[in-house]
Amino acid sequence: MTDVQRVLAALASPVRREILWRIWDEELPAGEIAAGFDVSAPTISEHLAVLRDAELVTMTADRSFRRYRARRDVLRGVRMLLLAESEKWVPADDLPERVLATSRTTPMVVAAVDVPVPRATAFAAFTDPSIYSRWLGVPVTLVDGHFACTMEFGTNVRGSYEHVVEPSLIAFKWDFEDEAVPVPGGESRAYLRFDELPDGGTHVEVHQLVDDEEQAAFMEVAWGMVLGRYKDGVLAASTPAVSTASRAGRPKRSSAG
Repeated sequence: MTDVQRVLAALASPVRREILWRIWDEELPAGEIAAGFDVSAPTISEHLAVLRDAELVTMTADRSFRRYRARRDVLRGVRMLLLAESEKWVPADDLPERVLATSRTTPMVVAAVDVPVPRATAFAAFTDPSIYSRWLGVPVTLVDGHFACTMEFGTNVRGSYEHVVEPSLIAFKWDFEDEAVPVPGGESRAYLRFDELPDGGTHVEVHQLVDDEEQAAFMEVAWGMVLGRYKDGVLAASTPAVSTASRAGRPKRSSAG
């Protein structure tokens, strides 16, 4: 059996596909995986063996436990292969209920960094105001989900966390003004995702909704700066014994020579 045939055979089982969903975001021991199914533990072990043989999961030994996690890189490649031969994105033309709702397409900016700290620590750096302040370099307040800060170049930032799913997701809205506190009502929405890396670090990714190309260009720069500071400072900021410095005030733009 070829590698492709082995992968397709492994994915033919609904149980095995559901197992991959369960271990997509986190590594789980076999017993915990089995507890989520109405089949016997030996049967789940057989399914896991098939997935391992197809190289769709990784397995690590943890004392007397075996822990499994989906191989995202392989599965994304398989998904693209399957989509190329499917009609998944062909819209239906017989859905009269569509007229009852409005819909629109909104572009999005995606920025990401990998940081050398566990996911819980990476997440806390956006929810603990003292840690947040240390890596951002300016004082951050965060009370009942409402956050605020003034950057060293004078820009006032305000926003609120709408959904916090520890330690994997923060959905929030935010706005800024250079010379005044932002007036509510014009906030942009963004989503922060925190995913574990095999080496124990965390992949942090922000999805920022934008309205047009001009806003997208600004958000690329803004989030590049924020996540750059985060990557550079999160480890020290999360270690109380390590001192961090606040950023000195400065103009937003350097004067032309």
